[in-house]
Amino acid sequence: MTNKKRFIYLICTFSALLVLLFMACKKQETNPEKIDETILQGFTTILVDESVQPIVEDEVTVFESQYNAKIKLINKPESEVINDLINDKAKIAILSRKLNVEEEKIFVNKKLYPKITEFAVDAITLISNKNTKDTLIDLQEVINLLQGKASTIKGMVFENPNSSTVNYMNNLAGVGKEPKKNVFSLQSNEEVLKYVAENDGMIGVVGLNLIVQPTSKIQSYLGKIKVLAVRNVKTKPNNNSYYKPSQSNIGAGLYPLERKLYMLNYQGKEGLGMGFASYIAGEIGQRIILKSGLLPVRMPSRIIQLRKEIEKN
Repeated sequence: MTNKKRFIYLICTFSALLVLLFMACKKQETNPEKIDETILQGFTTILVDESVQPIVEDEVTVFESQYNAKIKLINKPESEVINDLINDKAKIAILSRKLNVEEEKIFVNKKLYPKITEFAVDAITLISNKNTKDTLIDLQEVINLLQGKASTIKGMVFENPNSSTVNYMNNLAGVGKEPKKNVFSLQSNEEVLKYVAENDGMIGVVGLNLIVQPTSKIQSYLGKIKVLAVRNVKTKPNNNSYYKPSQSNIGAGLYPLERKLYMLNYQGKEGLGMGFASYIAGEIGQRIILKSGLLPVRMPSRIIQLRKEIEKN
């Protein structure tokens, strides 16, 4: 090889190495986990109440497609989410309630104050076996069962003893967490649907989000259960009408077991949590909520275009 050819070879090799190095650096720059976190880029972790997992996953998927961001979701029962939040395993959580006074005091002592974003309204859904003749249920009978009083309900089953649905129903009935006769807790939402599908007379308690956006595992049981209409003795004690957990009934305040969804951000900085909160409460995020079957906290706008004349084909 002549000196000239050797020189050209070295130049080409060096150029190729520079290109590869540039491409590697560029890839690292666009990797959300390798760049500094801002409100619209970078990496963060969010703890999620497992009963509202589907809608949060939908929001994250679209958010990540629009921004150079990566959000890791950790789905757990409500009590475990709160414990992890308190123990600094993550700074952001999505729950169906705000923290109570005792829980909030822990963060106040750390001088951490949350940015709380309300973004949707979910509902507690009561389900029964498809073969059960009655499609109606009186909320007072549910409360009687939880209070240990005589009830027409054979039994109730929840997805997890630490779930948000258990806490919601216990608070509604004014009872504690102690075990109750004919009230059972399993280990997952899938187990609840399976149990109800196979047992007449049992009432299952799950979040509406899991019914309107079922996973592939839950989907197989939906044909074997039915959603019950509930008599609203909570806000309308003299009303004998029954209401299903639909968007219209929830929006009109007719369905008695609704619950708001919140994003609690304890980052204490302008990080990805702030950007994601603005997104889910904004126009696109609220459209995703509306399409999911839940109720958005603000109705997305509709643009109507008027034409002076009809176009002819």
